Amino acid sequence: MSKIVTLSEESITLPNGVEVEYQFVRHPGGSAVVALNEEGEVCLLRHYRPVANDWLWELPAGKRDDNEPPLQTAQRELHEEAGVEAANWQELGAVYSSPGVFTEVIHLYLATGLSEVGNHPDEDELFELHWLPLPRALAMAQNGEISDAKTIIGIFRAVVRVAV
Repeated sequence: MSKIVTLSEESITLPNGVEVEYQFVRHPGGSAVVALNEEGEVCLLRHYRPVANDWLWELPAGKRDDNEPPLQTAQRELHEEAGVEAANWQELGAVYSSPGVFTEVIHLYLATGLSEVGNHPDEDELFELHWLPLPRALAMAQNGEISDAKTIIGIFRAVVRVAV
């Protein structure tokens, strides 16, 4: 029994009328946060990911619990992982993590007006907390040093939002 995902196989009709058998990996979705402090630094986690067998740079993020609203997920994860709360929240849109098979939708947010509250990571998470200048994070997203899709997209969208 999976704690996070379920697999289903369904007969579906495509918009062109063709019927196909399709497998879905159902996931509750999640949220990720571009937390930007007054010094122009963004919170990034150097997160150990067993699936990748490596350390990946990521935004604070997590799955929606008990069908909670995406903003609530973002607020909870920012507190748990980064140890901060934000006074200001802006939506940066949503992304599908792998729409060929997963139903997971990740909602992205820009958080500003930060105040420290102390982090409380889950015991099954292993990460280092870093605050990097936003231009440095953008360069890491551009040069491939950051390989996590939600993080790359979140950084790019935040840079555009902050520049406007």
